[in-house]
Amino acid sequence: MTTDPWPTRLLDLDEFRALPDDDRRSELVEGVLSVTPPPSVRHQRIADRLARAVDDALPVEHCAVTAVGIVLEGGPTPTVRVPDVVVVRHDAVDDRPDLDASDVLAVVEVLSPGSRRRDRMVKLAEYAEAGIPRYAIVDPGPPVVLTAFALDGGRYGEGAEHRGRTVVDLGCPIPVDLATLAG
Repeated sequence: MTTDPWPTRLLDLDEFRALPDDDRRSELVEGVLSVTPPPSVRHQRIADRLARAVDDALPVEHCAVTAVGIVLEGGPTPTVRVPDVVVVRHDAVDDRPDLDASDVLAVVEVLSPGSRRRDRMVKLAEYAEAGIPRYAIVDPGPPVVLTAFALDGGRYGEGAEHRGRTVVDLGCPIPVDLATLAG
C-alpha cells in the first residue's frame, strides 16, 4: 500500500504547479486542491472536435487549446481552473504551465455528471469575475446544446442557446455543427 502524496492544506501557485502530473484533473480553488476523475471518452471527443472547429474559424492572432490551466486569481489562495476549450491570444501560447486570465478571450466547459452545478453556477461567476469576455457551456445531451454568454458590466448576460448547425460568438463568429460533435 502506498501513501497518497496529495496535500491536505492550502496551496500556493508554485506548490500546485509542482504536483505530480498523472491522470487526475486537478484545479485549485482559493488554495484548495480539487481533483476530479478524467472526462469520459464522449466528453473528450466533444471537447476535441469543438476545439478544432473553433481553432479553424479563428483569425490567425488567436488559437484554441484544450485542458490548459487558467490562473483566475493569484495571491496566497489562488484559483486555477482547467476548462475543456480555451480561446487565447496566439502570442500568449508559450512554455508556461498555465495561462493568465487576461490572455483568455473565451472558455468552454463540456458538462459531466459531476460538474453540472459547478459549470453552470460557480465557474460562470468565477470566469466573469476574472474578466473573461466569453463563456460557453456544452450540454452533451442528446441533443448537444451550447449556451453562450458574453460579459456585460462584470457579469455574463442571458445565455444564447444553440443547437444543430449554428454560429456561436466566441469573440468572433464560429460556425459549428453541434449535432456532429459527439458522433
